[in-house]
Amino acid sequence: MTAPSPFEIQVRFSDIDVMQHVNNSIYLSYFEMTRVHYFSKLLSHDWDYNKDGFLLARNEVDYILPVLLTDKPKIIMKTEKIGNKSFTLSYEIQVDGVIYTKGISVMVCFDSAQNSSIPIPAKMREALQALVAE
Repeated sequence: MTAPSPFEIQVRFSDIDVMQHVNNSIYLSYFEMTRVHYFSKLLSHDWDYNKDGFLLARNEVDYILPVLLTDKPKIIMKTEKIGNKSFTLSYEIQVDGVIYTKGISVMVCFDSAQNSSIPIPAKMREALQALVAE
């Protein structure tokens, strides 16, 4: 299994704040869209996220350079750590190969029907392995 290509963001006018750059709160939305992009490529289309899903437990963002409306950012997502029930993802937002923002998310695997955390499903673990940082 190979890692998908980076996720390309179209910066929207509504993402921009009074300082003329992407508002800090928007980056978490960018990370979420990136997770959807990567997992839609790595897991089957009929993946049951209610049974074998995951919840966001923690986010962290390092703002290095401001992303502007005219920028064309790409986001690279990697797996930093795989535990028994949780995993940590990292993100780099790049513009023309320069890192503008870094972030991490800690995710916990969760069965919504049982309302409890679960071990990382085998297919998801395999997908996460494809994204392990080198």
